[in-house]
Amino acid sequence: MSIETAETTATTSPKAVGAIDLRSDTVTRPTPAMRAAMAAAEVGDDVYGEDPTVNRLEQRAAEIFEREAAVFVPTGTMGNQVAIRLHTQHGQEVICEARSHVVEWEMAMISAFSGCMPRTIVGTRGVLTWKQIQAAIAPGLYYRAQTGLITVENTHNMAGGTVTPLPVLEEIWAGAKDAGLPTHLDGARIFNAATYLHVGVAELTRGFDTVMFCLSKGLCAPVGSMLVGSQKLMHRARIIRKSLGGGMRQVGVLAAAGLTALETMTTRLEEDHRNARLLAESLARIPGLTVDLESVQTNIVRFQLAAGKGAPEFVAKLKRRGILAGSTGPDAIRLVTHHDVDRSQCELAAAQIAEELSQ
Repeated sequence: MSIETAETTATTSPKAVGAIDLRSDTVTRPTPAMRAAMAAAEVGDDVYGEDPTVNRLEQRAAEIFEREAAVFVPTGTMGNQVAIRLHTQHGQEVICEARSHVVEWEMAMISAFSGCMPRTIVGTRGVLTWKQIQAAIAPGLYYRAQTGLITVENTHNMAGGTVTPLPVLEEIWAGAKDAGLPTHLDGARIFNAATYLHVGVAELTRGFDTVMFCLSKGLCAPVGSMLVGSQKLMHRARIIRKSLGGGMRQVGVLAAAGLTALETMTTRLEEDHRNARLLAESLARIPGLTVDLESVQTNIVRFQLAAGKGAPEFVAKLKRRGILAGSTGPDAIRLVTHHDVDRSQCELAAAQIAEELSQ
């Protein structure tokens, strides 16, 4: 199964009974506390701004990130694309990392919706520096497409969950301010980054004009992401969300799970990181594959088959053993740890991968 499928619908076939599902943290199921909150949620029409549970979720997200306002959106992709549209004009460029989610997994919406062109940069393990970004900013020539926005992804999915450190971000924020350019953070897994760095999310994101983060990955909510920023930007974000079909009605039943996620799930992510490290170190001892242990910083493990090919076939073989993984290239496989997979299951997964390779 490709990583594209894992990042969107999570599966195209019935889930294997008793399978250890390491395809993505999007496969997490809502906790009993979330289900109870959803069942008891007070609701109203959110398009009219009358859903009290959504309003509480947006207020709480804004408080946690120390922003003026927040907007609940159904998906991280919508959150990112709303932000890009907020900050840009048709015919501009958006600076982003070459394998970032906004480039690889958001259906060319930078161009299709915002009328902009990605100006991509290859970062070291997905991390961009201000020096790289500065070199990519378009010169102020009337016959050249101008830079409209700088985007950063933290953690970086396709680089293996790598984290951009705070000092690197501070240089980007300062440089972007001097250049007069807005910045947006794809922080789908920003709580993982904050856990790794032992820094609060408000501190880690304070210099971005807008921040998107997901409730439905490691935080286990069934649906939803948040976009945070100034009151003025979030007012415009609601308009753009509506144009994308994101105006929802009695959606407090979903917002209730998001509130529970914010209050109960962010502090347990270190467990997922430990399990990912366990997996990575176990895999690194197996002949026939390679793992970049330095890139295993959060809850994602990527490894490559020494043969240089065969990842889809190997994923199919693992599925027959009850291990669900995702291929990210001809020879690359991704495993993601999360709430629904414990340490013993990670140990079993590593053992099954070793046994399959030995054959």
